[in-house]
Amino acid sequence: QVQLVESGGGLVQAGGSLRLSCVASGRILSIKTMYWYRQAPGKERELVASITSGGNINYADSVKGRFIISRDNAKNTVYLQMNSLEPEDTAVYSCRAYLQGVRGWANYWGQGTQVTVSS
Repeated sequence: QVQLVESGGGLVQAGGSLRLSCVASGRILSIKTMYWYRQAPGKERELVASITSGGNINYADSVKGRFIISRDNAKNTVYLQMNSLEPEDTAVYSCRAYLQGVRGWANYWGQGTQVTVSS
């Protein structure tokens, strides 16, 4: 069974940095695109960043210039380096991977990790 597990969340002061990781494990044949989402209390889930297997990257306007997404294909891992954090970045951050398992292509989600930015 395929699993995605995030780590690296926590409490940080405004202006600080955190690095999130998301590891995909299980019977994985290939991963196309990996994504980071976030959802703040009372708000809809927001796509933060995405990165393809070829390295094409997109960011939400709200994080451009502050967040950096990267991936290690050999480790089936995607990272989110978050700099200059603001209280508005407080949310549960989740990763998604569109990947090929033994049953074909599908989307898989992690359970999420809490990021809290204090002012």
